[in-house]
Amino acid sequence: MDKIEIRPQKGKQELFLSTKADIAFYGGAAGSGKSFSLLLEALRHINNPKFGAVIFRKEHTQIVNEGGLWDEAMQIYPYAGAEPQIGLGRFNFPSGATVTLKGLGIEKDLIKWQGSQIAYIGFDELTHFSFRQFTYMMSRNRSMSGVKPYIRGTTNPDSDSWVREFIDWWIGEDGYPIEERAGVIRYFVNDGGNIVWSDSKEELQKKFPAIKPKSFTFIPAKLTDNQKLLEKDPSYLANLQALNRVDRERLLYGNWDVRPEAGMYFKRTNFEVLEKAPKLKRLTRSWDLASTKPNETNPDPDWTVGLKGGMDSNGDIVIIDMVRFRDEPEIVERTITNTTKSDGRNTVITIPKDPGAAGKSIVNRYTRLLAGYKLKVTTPSSNKELRAVPASALSGQGAIKIVAGDWNAEFLHELESFPLGKHDDIVDALSDLVEELTSAKAGWDY
Repeated sequence: MDKIEIRPQKGKQELFLSTKADIAFYGGAAGSGKSFSLLLEALRHINNPKFGAVIFRKEHTQIVNEGGLWDEAMQIYPYAGAEPQIGLGRFNFPSGATVTLKGLGIEKDLIKWQGSQIAYIGFDELTHFSFRQFTYMMSRNRSMSGVKPYIRGTTNPDSDSWVREFIDWWIGEDGYPIEERAGVIRYFVNDGGNIVWSDSKEELQKKFPAIKPKSFTFIPAKLTDNQKLLEKDPSYLANLQALNRVDRERLLYGNWDVRPEAGMYFKRTNFEVLEKAPKLKRLTRSWDLASTKPNETNPDPDWTVGLKGGMDSNGDIVIIDMVRFRDEPEIVERTITNTTKSDGRNTVITIPKDPGAAGKSIVNRYTRLLAGYKLKVTTPSSNKELRAVPASALSGQGAIKIVAGDWNAEFLHELESFPLGKHDDIVDALSDLVEELTSAKAGWDY
C-alpha cells in the first residue's frame, strides 16, 4: 500500500490533538472533522503492543452505516498497517495494539465493560450518551501499557444535554464559545455526581483529598476550521445554510443555547374543529408504531398512534379519528388489524418502515396481516422536525381541520408542545398522513 501523510489540520484540530488534558471535548458544530480527530488520536500509540483504545458511538449502526465511523477508519488505519476485523469492530496493528469501534446504546450495556482497562476512550457525539455512561467509562479509563489514561469526546451543540452544563465555563452568555478560552485547561472532581470545578488542581486536592482531580478542556470548532472538507465538498456549507433556524444556529455557528420553542411548528388555534365530518375523498389512516406497555423501568414509553383523515371539496385535510394506545406487540398487531377492517377496504393504510432488519420484519408481518387492503409502506426521515414541516405549513394556512372528539385534547396538546414535548408519535403520524394525502397519484381519487 502506498505511503501517505496523515496529520491534523492546522488550527483547532491540531490544538485538540496536542492538548495535555486528561479529558478534552472537541467540536460544537457540524463538519469540523470530529470523527477523524478521534481516529487520528489513536494512532499516537499504535507501536505500543499493550495499547488498546475504544471509540464509542451511541448505536452500532452509526458505526457501520455508509460513511460512518468504520468507513472513516478504513481510510486511515490500513495505511498504518492495521488489519480490520469488521465482525469485532476492531483494527489490529502490527505491534499488537488495537483500536475498537463499539456501540454503547443503553446504560445496561455498561456492565459489559466491567473490569475493562482502556488507555484511550473516545466518544463520538457525546450528547447522545448519558452522564452516567460517560462517568462510568471514566472508571474504565486505566492502563497497564505505560500510556497515561485519557478521554476524548466530540460533540454537536445540544442546549438540553449534560454536556452543555459541563462546558459552561467555555460558553458565553450568547450561547457561542468564548474563543479566548479554547484549549484552556481547568480541573474538576466528581463528588458523588456533583461536578466541582477549579482553576487550581491543588485547591481541589485540599478540598477533596480522597478524589483525584481530572484536567479538562473544551476546544470549539466549526466547518470553517475544516478547509479540507470545504475544498472537497463546497456544497456542504450551502446544505447547512439551508437548515431551519435552530439547526443552522447549532450546526453551522455552534450556538449551545438556541432551542426550538413550543408552538413553533403547530398552534392549536390554527385547527378548526368541525361538529361533524364533511364528505371526504382519499381516506387514509397513517400509523406510528410502538410496542411497549408502561412498566416499572419504563413508565412512559412511546405510543402507537393511528390518524385517519381525508380531503374535503376545498382540498383541505380533515382528520376524523385518532387511535392512541400503549401495549405489547401482539396487542398492537391485533388493534391495527381490527381498526383496518373497521375502516374498510377504501381506506389507505400507511405503515412506517424503520431502518434495519427489525423494520423490514415488521413491514413483512403487516403485509401478510393486511393482505387485500390498501397498505403502503413509508420510509420516514429521521429528522422529525424536517419531516413535520409540510404539516406545519398546511396547519398555519388553516388547511388542516379536525372533527370534534374526545381525542382532540391529546392531539392538540402534543402538536403544540412539539418539538419540546416528551412524545411526538402524533406528530409523526400526522406528517405521514399529510404526505400521503398531498401526494399527486393518478387514479387515487376514491
